Amino acid sequence: MSSDLIALLRSFNRKERQILLGEVLRRDGGEEAFRLGAGFRARLGGEIGVTVPADAYVAMDYHLDWLGTALRLAALSERGLPNDGWLKGNQEDIDLLVAFEAGDEAHLVLIEAKGVTNWKKAQQDSKARRLDRIFGGGHGSGLATPHFVLMSPRRPVRIDTLGWPGWMRRDGKPHWLELPLPGGLRKPTRCDADGNDAAGGRFLRIDSL
Repeated sequence: MSSDLIALLRSFNRKERQILLGEVLRRDGGEEAFRLGAGFRARLGGEIGVTVPADAYVAMDYHLDWLGTALRLAALSERGLPNDGWLKGNQEDIDLLVAFEAGDEAHLVLIEAKGVTNWKKAQQDSKARRLDRIFGGGHGSGLATPHFVLMSPRRPVRIDTLGWPGWMRRDGKPHWLELPLPGGLRKPTRCDADGNDAAGGRFLRIDSL
């Protein structure tokens, strides 16, 4: 059943950028391009307490509508599935989905990442509510073990997880992995002649991040 679920997850992934990158990065012999590095698999497995295999399915910007539908199809194998609020018809997504089998069980790792921007409470609370609908007590809830992981350059200290489902937290805090940023990143900023921020500024200032 877990292999059926992963096949369904693949079948819904219509993200153009993943299709494009999969084509331009495809290895000789047609091997799938998206594979997790050994070092990251070790870090991720250590954080969630499960060994992540080398052939784990990896998808970027995976829509939550697709995730919920795949789970319900794997559970019910029928059309006209009931929608109790998990299907929104929008593009709310998870930054990175990692799916794999461990024995007879599927594990779904949902990774949200921030590099140079800040975490927004409203955005994370919205996803927590959606994921609670998707994985909580309804169809498909017993098909896979979900894991939720945040990635950022520094551990977030101000995220309020009150109201998040228990599986999204450990000891009241979200799972977290460091996301190192490459050195030398810079940002163009509009400014006035004195270098002050100005939305309509006619000058440009280069800021180091």
